[in-house]
Amino acid sequence: MLTFTYSRSEMVHDALFVLSNMKKLKIRASILTYNSLLYNLRHFDIMWGIYNEITDGKVHPSEQTDSIITDGLWRQSLFQEAVEFLRETDRKDTRTNVVSFNILMSGFSKLGYVDISKCFFCLMFKCGLLPDAYSYNILIHGLCVAGSIEEALEFANDMENHGVESDLVTHNIIVKGFRLLGMMGGAGKILQRMLQKGLNPDIVTYNILVCGHCEVGNVDEGLKLHEEMLSQGMRLSNVSYSFLLRSLCKSGRVAEGLGLFYRLDNVFLKPDHMIYSILVHGLCKQGEVERAIQLYQQMCMKRVSPKAFAQRSILWTLCEKGSITEARNFFDRIINCEFVDDIILYNMMIHRYAKVGAIQETTQLYMKLLEKQIAPSLVTFNSIIYGFCKAGIVADARRWLGIIKVRGLIPNAITYTTLMNAFCEEGNTQAMFELLGDMEARDVLPTHVTYTVIMKGLCKQKKLQFSVRLLKQMFSKGLPPDEIAYNTVIQSFCEAQLLKISILLHNQMFLHNLKPSYVTYNILIDGICRYGNLRNADELLSSLQDQDFQLSKVAYTTLIKAHCAKGDVHKAVILFSKMMDMGFEISIRDYSAVINRLCKNCLTKDAKLFIRAMIYNGVSLDHQVCSVVLRSFDHVGDTNSICELLPYMMKCGLLPV
Repeated sequence: MLTFTYSRSEMVHDALFVLSNMKKLKIRASILTYNSLLYNLRHFDIMWGIYNEITDGKVHPSEQTDSIITDGLWRQSLFQEAVEFLRETDRKDTRTNVVSFNILMSGFSKLGYVDISKCFFCLMFKCGLLPDAYSYNILIHGLCVAGSIEEALEFANDMENHGVESDLVTHNIIVKGFRLLGMMGGAGKILQRMLQKGLNPDIVTYNILVCGHCEVGNVDEGLKLHEEMLSQGMRLSNVSYSFLLRSLCKSGRVAEGLGLFYRLDNVFLKPDHMIYSILVHGLCKQGEVERAIQLYQQMCMKRVSPKAFAQRSILWTLCEKGSITEARNFFDRIINCEFVDDIILYNMMIHRYAKVGAIQETTQLYMKLLEKQIAPSLVTFNSIIYGFCKAGIVADARRWLGIIKVRGLIPNAITYTTLMNAFCEEGNTQAMFELLGDMEARDVLPTHVTYTVIMKGLCKQKKLQFSVRLLKQMFSKGLPPDEIAYNTVIQSFCEAQLLKISILLHNQMFLHNLKPSYVTYNILIDGICRYGNLRNADELLSSLQDQDFQLSKVAYTTLIKAHCAKGDVHKAVILFSKMMDMGFEISIRDYSAVINRLCKNCLTKDAKLFIRAMIYNGVSLDHQVCSVVLRSFDHVGDTNSICELLPYMMKCGLLPV
């Protein structure tokens, strides 16, 4: 009894001491005592010493002994030894039992070897053993996890054919199998079968069903099941509540999620950090950052340990949508008050400062990182380099490349590309190519963006043929150029007045299954309008309209200005009307651009038409438009038009000066 009690209390050394004294007193320990010891030692090699004592003495091992040894070998990852032990016990006597087989089947199923589990299942019959419900459940579970739901159902039917009653566990396993495949219709059929057999769904069944429906986006069914549970006095687990809340937030129903959250107290469930984090993230996604902060503070007040996910969600939202001051205040609060050492939070704040070129604040945060002995990541350095480049301090940005290497980090394609682009913008293509050489020496593979930057540099040097050659090289290197790369080269050829090559490159995009975007056509239309035949630009626009291609407003305004400059006011008016029909927002700038062109060409009558259209469409006049038009009217001596325009100016609140 004393040895057994020590074993049950996991006081193994005390149990072994008592067992040793029993031997001295020649008191024989029972197999139950040995089994209890073996069970607590099954994770360690010492179990063999106990087992040898059993086999060397006069105590006969039981089926439980063999099961414990088999389980111990499996837990110690001695898979082959476990199988050999099963064979040995089978050869020595007929002690082989269902439990030992179940242990091996369960182990191989967990490792993903369901076929081996099936072999052991068949071997049980050959050994004269009948599988029990647990045996079938192991195999059915393994098949469900492997996605073989049909075979799992076959085994469930075979189970009943052999007189083994399928229980609630069996049905829950199959329901979970359907959930893993996202087939909640099949799960519903199993539920109906359960009810027909007189088996009532338990809390496990409901949790599986709620999570499954939420995963496939049917949150309403999940909520319905939740209410059904509450009516039966059951409650979901925190995990299932997390699924419900995540699904509600994902579909934009954050208010419902909050309502469900505030009901948790009524079901005596304590929200954990995951539940709070999901709601905080949901509020942040909707831009309700103030409410998210309030919920975060409530989380801290209730002594629920805040996790990084909630903090990151709030800080990211403040950085992207709020002011930089608000973001910094929140950052300082969590860093100083809660002793947080999350590098991602630092990276967010550093990147926010870098985006606005606030170099001093960026470097101060970097120094703070080092003071707190938090290792900066490559993301940290990439943001700092980006900040220096944004501020135009490219030489200092390059020095940070050396600091990265000193810190034992390897610069990646983003690091090099950011620097290369900054040097390219400065016109320092030599430094850009030096960085490319360093990149290749370190076996850092260039990306689409890297090649686009290089092409931009080549185009700035007027090495257009080299840029085309680089486009071809990208295909050979398994990095087919994207639309931005083509647009970069097409624009350069347009600026060089080589429109035919620009159009050939445009056609080449289709050959490589790459669809030109509205930006591509903005570049082409602008190039044709500047250096080509305006009729070609009109034909291109008409062709795209026939294909229902969604052009941008820029394409229309470019053509309208070009026709005004050529004196074809009628065509400009038609294009302006089309632009309005397309639903684009027409501003004072659009009108003034056309009016300025018309006045410049002394087409005052046409300018008057556009002014009337402006007033008719509710676009207010401004001083700049009025000054240009009045000067034009004065130039041609059109006093009546001047007198006609002045009242409209007064109506728009513009006092003549």
